[in-house]
Amino acid sequence: MIAALAPATLATAIPAPVWSGVDLGPLRIHAYALCILAGIVAALWLTDRRWKKRGGPEGSLWDIAIWAIPFGIIGGRLYHVVSSPDAYFGPGFDGTGDLSLIPQIWLGGLGIWGAVVLGVIGAWIGCRRANVKISAFIDAAAPGILLAQALGRWGNYFNQELFGGPTTLPWGLSVSPEFVPAGYSPDTLFHPTFLYECLWNLAGVAVLLLVDRKFRLRSGRLFLLYAMIYTAGRVWIEMLRIDSAEQVTILGISARLNVWTSIVVFLAALILFLILTVVRRGKDQESVFLAGREPAVAVNPVKNDGGTDSSAPATNTVETSRDDESGENS
Repeated sequence: MIAALAPATLATAIPAPVWSGVDLGPLRIHAYALCILAGIVAALWLTDRRWKKRGGPEGSLWDIAIWAIPFGIIGGRLYHVVSSPDAYFGPGFDGTGDLSLIPQIWLGGLGIWGAVVLGVIGAWIGCRRANVKISAFIDAAAPGILLAQALGRWGNYFNQELFGGPTTLPWGLSVSPEFVPAGYSPDTLFHPTFLYECLWNLAGVAVLLLVDRKFRLRSGRLFLLYAMIYTAGRVWIEMLRIDSAEQVTILGISARLNVWTSIVVFLAALILFLILTVVRRGKDQESVFLAGREPAVAVNPVKNDGGTDSSAPATNTVETSRDDESGENS
């Protein structure tokens, strides 16, 4: 058994959570779900502000979110089940798992890549219905998505899961005895990977906002920068974790599935970012609306000399938002 850490170190540790949910009669509201909900609310708040400044039509955010959020949750759960199948299907798919756990997302287990992929598909459906470009929307939403991930990651703290290996650092995480992995002393402190990722993501939000203010990245490039920032952090944070995970060997190097996924996503995002930077050079002052679906121009009836009515453009036409007319970059 690994030796316990010194009491002086334990005194400075991050304590284990004292609660994991709230009981309202027969209904239990899990802290994990509250963290996810807080992340969604924060993302909607920030995205709403940015989308309006970008020129998004009034109310369109909610038309898009009603598709993107459910798709994202389903995608996140599916990715988790596929990438960590033992609990649901048993080791080696031997049938000893518990399939009833699959819909119980409040127990933990949402894979970010599944959430992003299906979430973007849901957003695309919503954008088509709202007559706006998906590239414009995901650029506006990118900082909000990362903010949601920063807050949602605290769900792992309350579930006492996905922490890193043992550490003697003063900010080590203490976990309840029933959550201490086999072979470790109950007094062992672990790397608080939830906190590392939260801080990394918050720093990423600041970077995205500053970069967008200075360079006005469009055509999906800010979203691609978000993907690069997140995956760069996810690689080293994932490598600290000691929970059971699918291992994949590539070129003789064995690593957790999420490490390889992050590397692939980072490289793909980088390549696409560079391509778009060249292809879209000087073409980023774009409307948020799909081509041919811009708001109609209002017309006023005008009397001609013959006494009949003819239509003439009104002076108060509906204008689409242009980046060069906005005093604030977003």
